[in-house]
Amino acid sequence: MKSSAVEHEIYLLLGTNLGDRVRNLEDARRLIGEVLSEPTGVSKIYQTAPWGVEDQPQYLNQVLRLNSNLPPMSVLDSCLKIELELGRIRERKWGERTIDIDVLFYDDHVISTPELIVPHPRLQDRKFTLVPLNELAANKLHPLLKVSVRELLDSCEDELEVELFEI
Repeated sequence: MKSSAVEHEIYLLLGTNLGDRVRNLEDARRLIGEVLSEPTGVSKIYQTAPWGVEDQPQYLNQVLRLNSNLPPMSVLDSCLKIELELGRIRERKWGERTIDIDVLFYDDHVISTPELIVPHPRLQDRKFTLVPLNELAANKLHPLLKVSVRELLDSCEDELEVELFEI
């Protein structure tokens, strides 16, 4: 992987609803730290009902902030490899999973390729993303919508409950 000397601020969303969900998040954080970079910020863990496909277990979600000199596609490739290592199987869209790692932001870049869209195209529609992201980046401006994460959360119409998860 070719890297640059420039450190990029990256926000990742972790999600899990199969197996030992807390352990899945811990393992994902550990591998992200080893492969990409140690997180500089870690949100609390939140439990939410499934979004999109309802007949599955509840999710745990968490947002990480990290700095890395890797280019966006290398970040995505690393996230996909971590998902596979942790047993991710893609059977149906929005289906259950041991771990899901989404790239929410990569600096203020706007990226649109068949493999990667950044900012994440649905982050403004999902409270399970916005609540933990707001913890770490309330004032960060969405580079396309030109409003802060806090404003996105305040105007989000998603009615799924997002509850703090006590370990």
